[in-house]
Amino acid sequence: MCGIIGAQGARQEVLAKGLDAFAYRGPDARGFAEGPCALGHARLSIIDLDPRSNQPMSDRSGRYAIVFNGEIYNFRELRDEMRREGAQFRTLSDTEVLLEAYVRWGAAMLPRLRGMFAFAISDTREKRVFLARDHAGIKPLYYATAGGLAFASELKGVVSLLRARGMDLHIDAHALALYRAFG
Repeated sequence: MCGIIGAQGARQEVLAKGLDAFAYRGPDARGFAEGPCALGHARLSIIDLDPRSNQPMSDRSGRYAIVFNGEIYNFRELRDEMRREGAQFRTLSDTEVLLEAYVRWGAAMLPRLRGMFAFAISDTREKRVFLARDHAGIKPLYYATAGGLAFASELKGVVSLLRARGMDLHIDAHALALYRAFG
């Protein structure tokens, strides 16, 4: 149960404060990557205990960086397929497989994934970020676009990022009523 966080134009200190709000999600390691969309990760090591699997993880070119929460059940099959096509992997992690899948197939990789996941991939060349979560929403991914993209695996992380931007946050009574009515 890792924790992910990110925001356009955010500094590491702001992301660290946001991760503090849900530090229990990843007690094994913390990492940050700056860029057009800064990324933060709190790691709970499960599949690959090697520190090379810490996140954010970058691809070999340094163009892409990923933060990921979840598990890709068919990552071994995907890794084997990509190896047959010439891919080389540095770790045994599903995170690296997920990143390589995006580098190779872009958003078209989503239907190929089996698992529960929420992730963000930052593209430093195109200055954009790709966010995705599993279809059932097992792994949460909250986001806001006010003042630029901000996201986290817990709502309190997004709130922390918005407060750091000086936003006046209040409860929208109408939205709350809709939430109560429809979940």
